[in-house]
Amino acid sequence: MRGESERRDNLFSYVNVESRVPKHHPLRKVRKLVDASLEGMEGTLAVLYSEQGRPSIAPEFLIRASLLQVFFSIRSERQLMEQLDYNLLFRWFVGLSVDERVWDASTFSKNRDRLASADVGRTLFESVLSIARRKGLTSNEHFSVDGTLIAAWASQKSVRRKDGNDDDNPDGERRSAGRNFHGEHRKNDSHASRTDPEALIARKGNTHPARPSYAGHALMENRNGLVVDAMLMQATGTAERDAAEAMAEGLSPGSTIGADKAYDTRGFVSALRARRITPHVAQNHARSGGSAIDCRTTRHVGYELSQKIRKRIEEVFGWGKQVGLLRQFKVRGLKRTEQVYLLVMSAFNLTRMRTLYE
Repeated sequence: MRGESERRDNLFSYVNVESRVPKHHPLRKVRKLVDASLEGMEGTLAVLYSEQGRPSIAPEFLIRASLLQVFFSIRSERQLMEQLDYNLLFRWFVGLSVDERVWDASTFSKNRDRLASADVGRTLFESVLSIARRKGLTSNEHFSVDGTLIAAWASQKSVRRKDGNDDDNPDGERRSAGRNFHGEHRKNDSHASRTDPEALIARKGNTHPARPSYAGHALMENRNGLVVDAMLMQATGTAERDAAEAMAEGLSPGSTIGADKAYDTRGFVSALRARRITPHVAQNHARSGGSAIDCRTTRHVGYELSQKIRKRIEEVFGWGKQVGLLRQFKVRGLKRTEQVYLLVMSAFNLTRMRTLYE
């Protein structure tokens, strides 16, 4: 017997959002981890808001929604709010009922600086990592480090001379006007982006164009590939090694750090050895003066193992750029971009812990 094709619009629904989510959905484990992490952030979030006035959107809702944006590669907060309006899975993850109205996308813009002032991105990252450490999912001895360039929310045309000598643009004055910058010799000493002045001109290699960028860095433990520390810095020539030295300060003596050839400098190797940390850095014999790593390090089996495992850190940046929207920032300024970077690193750890956590 053929069923009726008429639309049925019921006035009431007697099925809650919880029952709409499959029991074995991957987000169920992730939500438990996120809820446990937010419980540890209660003190940090409480001091951000006044006890008087109208109730605001709970910061826990904003953090959960931002994580969804990373997990599902939603390119804008406006699209995120559209999804949250009709997607029951999103409503369940954030904590909204079926009948609750979603907030406006501008809420993220208004609360972004408030959350950044308290370094909530760092607090969330540390809270997620503390759960992994309590469960014994991280190694305390063997680590890998690397960095990557992330494009800033600024175009090539926004890079102009600091002294203003190139303000007379023959192609026009407005931002949509063309500007022939090809062949122009630009340096960070004399040029800066007027859209995002904190973003420095950098490029990955001679075959890649130089553009306003930031440098993201990660320290990965070698047991399960979890990120145990993350930093975002200006893309200077020594940013990778500077960040690695800063992240190595919290490691125990006797630890090892694997890295690629870019870290094979005598200054970096000596700095690690001064902290009694073994530098398992790939040898760069083409460097002037030869490699800083000798047979004292390479003769051990652990060095070869570190060189194999350290390549897994590329999975962190690959996931962050393909899924986590790190190919190019959508916010400007070092403080704001750092919060986005730490949020993506937290999301990566949550996806890894979902398969490891029981």
